[in-house]
Amino acid sequence: MATVTGLFKRLLLGRARRSEELGETLLPKRLALPVFASDPLSSVAYATQEILLVLTLGGLAYVYVTPYLAAGVIGLMTVVVLSYRQVVYAYPSGGGSYEVVSTNLGPSAGLVVAAALLVDYVMTVAVSVASGVDNVISALPALAGHRVLLALCFVALLTAMNLRGVRESGRAFAAPTYLFVGAVLIMVGTGLIRYLMGDAPVAESARYGVEPTPGSAQLTGLALVMLVLRAFSSGCTALTGVEAISNGVPAFRRPKPRNAAATLAAMGAIAVAMFAGVTTLAIVAKVHIVQDPCRLIGLADCAGYTQRTVIAQLASSVFGGSSSVGFFVVQAATALVLILAANTAFNGFPLLASILAQDRYLPTQLHSRGDRLVYSNGILVLAVVAGALLFGFKADVTSLIHLYILGVFTSFTLSQTGMVRHWNRALRTDPDPARRRRCRLARVVNAAGALVTGLVLVIVLATKFLEGAWLAVLAAVVLWLMMRAIRRHYDAVAAELTVTDPRADLTPPPRVLALVLVSDVHKPTLRALAYARAFHPDRLQALTVDADRAATARLEEQWARLDTDIPLTVIDSPYREITGPVVEYVRHARRTSPRDVVGVFIPEYVVGRWWENLLHNQTALWLKSRLLFTPGVMVTSVPWQLTSSAHVRPTVRGAGAVRRGVPATGYGIRRPPRGARPGGGPGPGGGAPTPDRSP
Repeated sequence: MATVTGLFKRLLLGRARRSEELGETLLPKRLALPVFASDPLSSVAYATQEILLVLTLGGLAYVYVTPYLAAGVIGLMTVVVLSYRQVVYAYPSGGGSYEVVSTNLGPSAGLVVAAALLVDYVMTVAVSVASGVDNVISALPALAGHRVLLALCFVALLTAMNLRGVRESGRAFAAPTYLFVGAVLIMVGTGLIRYLMGDAPVAESARYGVEPTPGSAQLTGLALVMLVLRAFSSGCTALTGVEAISNGVPAFRRPKPRNAAATLAAMGAIAVAMFAGVTTLAIVAKVHIVQDPCRLIGLADCAGYTQRTVIAQLASSVFGGSSSVGFFVVQAATALVLILAANTAFNGFPLLASILAQDRYLPTQLHSRGDRLVYSNGILVLAVVAGALLFGFKADVTSLIHLYILGVFTSFTLSQTGMVRHWNRALRTDPDPARRRRCRLARVVNAAGALVTGLVLVIVLATKFLEGAWLAVLAAVVLWLMMRAIRRHYDAVAAELTVTDPRADLTPPPRVLALVLVSDVHKPTLRALAYARAFHPDRLQALTVDADRAATARLEEQWARLDTDIPLTVIDSPYREITGPVVEYVRHARRTSPRDVVGVFIPEYVVGRWWENLLHNQTALWLKSRLLFTPGVMVTSVPWQLTSSAHVRPTVRGAGAVRRGVPATGYGIRRPPRGARPGGGPGPGGGAPTPDRSP
């Protein structure tokens, strides 16, 4: 079973990589763009749609506001991209917003950003995959009944690809991302050329009117302002994922900050061009899209009507119908890039979780790299949580979108505020006039970013809180509290384990009592007795529990024939319990001699089949679980390998192993320091080898 599992893992993920190969996984700009920017690029596919879905709540009367809202989103994106370029240069270690805020505003504020970003990364996967599935269904409506299954399969595929490595996932995802960018730009260019030539494309929904929702036909004053602000906040989904590059600077080739900043600028320019083009083309083609198809006036059968996405309607109108090659190319590229947009989160989430684990705010396992030099534990956690969200919300974009973008703007606002303090501190210490001018300009950019994104954060909270954003806020608060609790735990453990008096801690106990648990006189028992005797304890005795009078009598007869000087102690157990009497006996020995150490040796079978574990070692498992909580007690398992375990034992590379084709394990022995001697002290002759712990 272990061999089959290992073979499957290698086929799925590839061979394990040595730590020295980490430099080979670094990304050039052409691969970093699809890896870290697929989310903001792909959000072009639904950002315009989200604006129109909100505005059409009041019918078609308010669609004229669309260009102004799009201009606001473009301006906001420009400010955010410029602001994060400052972050990339000032904090290139990969902490991004978390590091900026923790350094300049304090650890608690940094945890707020971290919690918000972790929640938002999960939402990125859920929304991107759900939106991608929507576009698949737009091209193939027969798959509408399998929405959730498709979404979960796509999450599993993304997980497997990212577990193979950052560079490998970049190569796999580069072509779909660049295909999407090219397809959308060609579609926009073709549509606008047709418009300028007097042959404007017309969307399939242009012939339908839109019935306003009750009470929204004649909105004025505050109600109209709230509708417009809600549409603007929905359009701000175009900014999701912009911060991922600042978190992923360590993954770039050298010079890391310059390459990351160039990639960020390219991403911003491409995203702005695509978003502006799609929005303009949607207005030209008169796309009418609503949350409930039954509000479309002129539609014969709304119950059986599958509403196409904005991108699908534009591709159909520009390229001559839903059976054209151009339509299927755009839809295939859109579906692929929306699903692959989750890759931004699959890179950002593990990196951020690793930094938080290094700072002891998350379990330390999240800081460990897997076989392929990626943070595999973080990837798996993200996949499980996002999959649960997709299953719980039935992979519905409209339901999930309300939980989205809140974390992004929390991160934007606090990080830009932190950068303002960073530049203020730099201005107080830097006397060079040229650098001071650059600092002042950068401070203006970051201050503008903090002001604008803070305003958007307030808008998002006001317009989306009751529609479901409160769940994202609650999740971030719970995560923030959990991370603080984890840090308190690690701090308490570190304080408890700190050595204050080395001599006292190294003083051996005055006496050692060794207890060997015995149930029968057989080979495992004799091995445990011999092993315990090798420790030269002050006292050595065998211990058994009288749960069965006849079995105990046979054991005592066998022990007498064994003719050993080790005494056999029999503990009475009138209720036929094993664990309780042994634990009580050990605790009594500790109470009698508190300064002594008790060593308990437990013979155990080593089996090769999973079901054999159910037949053996259950008593030993319960005993160890109880004894480990008893101070001053050392528990030692003495294994006895049964024949069935032979096929899972590790192969030992002996003399001639290379000629016989025995594979290397990848582990080696480090050369001892020159001049070291056995025992670690200086002097001639070398020293004891230290095992190489490189993965």
